[in-house]
Amino acid sequence: MSCRIHAWRGVADVSEASAGGVQRCRHEACWLLLVSFMLDLADGAVARQLNACSALGAKLDDFADFTSFGIATALLLHTNCTVGRILFIGYVLAVFIRLCFYSSGIPFTYCGLPCPYASATLACASLLTGADLLLLRATAIVMIFFMVDHGFYPHDKILESQLWKKLVFAGGVGVMFLSFSPMVCLYHLMWSLSYILFPESLWNCKV
Repeated sequence: MSCRIHAWRGVADVSEASAGGVQRCRHEACWLLLVSFMLDLADGAVARQLNACSALGAKLDDFADFTSFGIATALLLHTNCTVGRILFIGYVLAVFIRLCFYSSGIPFTYCGLPCPYASATLACASLLTGADLLLLRATAIVMIFFMVDHGFYPHDKILESQLWKKLVFAGGVGVMFLSFSPMVCLYHLMWSLSYILFPESLWNCKV
């Protein structure tokens, strides 16, 4: 099941972000990226509950992360100019390097910012600013730095953790079902930034 969720998520994101030109579907692509962010946090817990974890599922998980949070997210930055193309390539490479070569060697700990949080931050920034390219590019550069930096981030299974973290996830699902509004973007942006800026003090599995 986890494999099917990830395969759908990756293909849907890239297809939606490409169809009809990036500019015309940027808004819809951002919402799909936020949905992908929520699915990424949930599918691991679902797979473990169904005892459906496998080596193939782990490989497909990385592939889906690369397509959704790498290529599809980088399309938000792509424009027909040299800066846009360079930033697109740089962001995709940062996600690729982060997924393939970064390992903390510490149980339940990531080395480098997990790309779903970088993607959610960019998607929210795009929605809240009307896709202001200058702000998006600046945000992307900061996210690239966090992803390739060797900082540590907790690998907290949010749906198998403390009650307040489950409530944060439930709140994210709830506001998304209520309406696709700026309030939803603000909720997910604050959630992502709290993880990026305060990983140990707020999101450590012991907190």
